[in-house]
Amino acid sequence: MSAAAPAAGENILSPATTMDAVTLHVGDLETMSAYYTHALALTPIEERAAGREVVRVLGRRGVPLIRLIAAPGRPGVDRRQAGLFHTAFLFDDEASLAATVARAAQHPESRFVGSSDHLVSEAFYFTDPEGNGIELYRDRPRSAWTYQPTGEVDMASLYLDPNAFLQKHLTEAALTDTENHAGIIGHVHLQVGDIARARDFYVGALGFETMVGTHPGALFASAGGYHHHVAMNTWNSAGAGPRASSLGLGDVAITVPGREDLEALTARLGGVGLQSADDGDRVTVNDPWGTHVTVSLPGTSTTESLLAR
Repeated sequence: MSAAAPAAGENILSPATTMDAVTLHVGDLETMSAYYTHALALTPIEERAAGREVVRVLGRRGVPLIRLIAAPGRPGVDRRQAGLFHTAFLFDDEASLAATVARAAQHPESRFVGSSDHLVSEAFYFTDPEGNGIELYRDRPRSAWTYQPTGEVDMASLYLDPNAFLQKHLTEAALTDTENHAGIIGHVHLQVGDIARARDFYVGALGFETMVGTHPGALFASAGGYHHHVAMNTWNSAGAGPRASSLGLGDVAITVPGREDLEALTARLGGVGLQSADDGDRVTVNDPWGTHVTVSLPGTSTTESLLAR
């Protein structure tokens, strides 16, 4: 996979594209804030209010990772509908990952749902108190990744013993200082109603490139040759229609390096008849199921725009 920057006018996102904080609508802001603070060792970064709406931003070392919008009274997360499969938190090394996994596993409101060796990464899965999926993972070096003749990256779901991983990599130092270990949003995995329509939007319109397109009921896509920045599956949600107003995913945030990337994006969206809003430092658009996607320049805060919705 080439890491060279695409020329202007090409229909792909810049290799420097990254994921930003995921937004969740939550029924109980205090419970969910406490969960992400204690289970994932996130710390408060920002809080904004507009009328009765409150957005609370949590992260690590000043980097936003999750935005929680208080939305009491909305229906709960429905795992059969389009929306969030999981938010994937990426850590630099085994010790940082092990410390966060241990914190999450010990929290009484966590539900551990499995762990896997994906060849490109090692991952542990949980569900938060309101039913939102969480992945905690670390990548293996790109030099260790292997590829199919088609260029698709080799990924699998092999057994990964969580107790053995913790015994090998968990340190007391990492556990007592977990919040100071860096983390980012590595990818976002979505539930969609149809893979072909998801490919048209996330690859054809947004400009990600397919990394794995042969896995049953799923598609993995990225910028710059990463194994995936976004994934989409129909495992629980095949045939799902537009999303109802409910708890769960509120926004998928993507960061691109320059204004020219936003201009290329708006041209691609307009070329396939999709309506979007360009605010100068961010472009917003809805996917075919009504999932809100924000593509922004570095350092752009989406908190006020989320409140405005």
